[in-house]
Amino acid sequence: MECRPCVTLAVAAAAIAALQPLHATAQSAAQTTAIAELAEQAAVQRAFRAIDELEATTMANHVMLTEIAAPPFMEERRAAKFAELLREAGADSVWIDAEGNVIALRRGQLGQRTVAVDAHLDTVFPEGTDVSVRRRGDTLLAPGIGDDTRGLAVVLTLLQAMNAAELHTEADLLFIGTVGEEGLGDLRGMKYLFRDGGPRIDVWISIDGVDPKRIVHGGLGSHRYRVTVRGPGGHSWGAFGLANPHHALGMAVQKFVAAADPFTSSGPRTSYNVGRIGGGTSVNSIPFESWMEVDMRSVSPERLNGVDALFQRAMREALEEANILRRRGDSLTMEIESIGNRPSGVVSVDASLVQAAMAATTYFDLEPVLTISSTNSNIPISLGVPAITIGSGGAGGDAHALSEWWVNDNQALGIKRALLIVLAEAGLSELVN
Repeated sequence: MECRPCVTLAVAAAAIAALQPLHATAQSAAQTTAIAELAEQAAVQRAFRAIDELEATTMANHVMLTEIAAPPFMEERRAAKFAELLREAGADSVWIDAEGNVIALRRGQLGQRTVAVDAHLDTVFPEGTDVSVRRRGDTLLAPGIGDDTRGLAVVLTLLQAMNAAELHTEADLLFIGTVGEEGLGDLRGMKYLFRDGGPRIDVWISIDGVDPKRIVHGGLGSHRYRVTVRGPGGHSWGAFGLANPHHALGMAVQKFVAAADPFTSSGPRTSYNVGRIGGGTSVNSIPFESWMEVDMRSVSPERLNGVDALFQRAMREALEEANILRRRGDSLTMEIESIGNRPSGVVSVDASLVQAAMAATTYFDLEPVLTISSTNSNIPISLGVPAITIGSGGAGGDAHALSEWWVNDNQALGIKRALLIVLAEAGLSELVN
């Protein structure tokens, strides 16, 4: 990619569409200088020292929150504890909204803008999963230890360090723990926050994942469906001739793949996947029900809608053809249920938020990498609100697996980087030195 002071939205979108990490060479010199000057402010240096001094507390919160299970749609216990910790950290007010998001307000000196920083409360692991944290040398192992309990610990430390340093901002700050980020949660916490009549949010910063170089500035959109075909069912011999839901579903998959494969072979990268299939009672029974779950993704809203249209047409045609094949009995019916809708979009590399994140990363001698992903930031990005998702720091792996791990590899660096990005957007109050 050509190196120059700014990258146009079109170039950034093209890089994102290819789904290749974009090593950031288009960093603004002015923003680099501004971040360096911000970092040298006395109040910010006090906050940096506070982050170092809070390391044991950060680790304790990290472990404690990890060991409070937060299965999908069951985040209440972890939310209650997170709210308690935010109160103890000195937030001006803390509440849990009707969807279950935990929100803490730290008032700014001017209050004319609001900058939000969040991590998500939920994990992918079902109820009953052992979430005890095990230690193997310097490695912590537990389901959810990195995704995203580490982010919650960072959000807490940011608030604690700012208060310890008596650091004040011009803008109001919201420290948030969101629900429903994973899987079928379908960003329900974010959709509630950004509903009509929701709290004012001018800038959104998510902390998710651990890589301190990564800056997600594009939202990978997705449409997800559960397709259910139903029929009378019967004995495979005695009722032969009835329309078969499994046969219809197989035809539907074949038709969808045949249409989607050429569509996704060019243009902005778009994917499709039949992830789960089920139904039937025995090998010698015509099933009365057959179902599958389908996932489609693209960074381009137009391409996502395009592959969705192909999917819908394939489903209709398969149902019609399966019913033509029946020799007796009632027709098959098909239900197509939306189980996920995540909008896509991109924040320009030129945007002040992205430039600040790049500059804050290079300030700590790291090379920023711009990329896309499906995160909480999808919602504000799709609405035109500047938003990014950044790593929390340390090192980790095996996300979404029982073997998930995290190591305290200079964890303070990730928190300090997050602080600089927040302050660059919220403004350091002139009342502090």
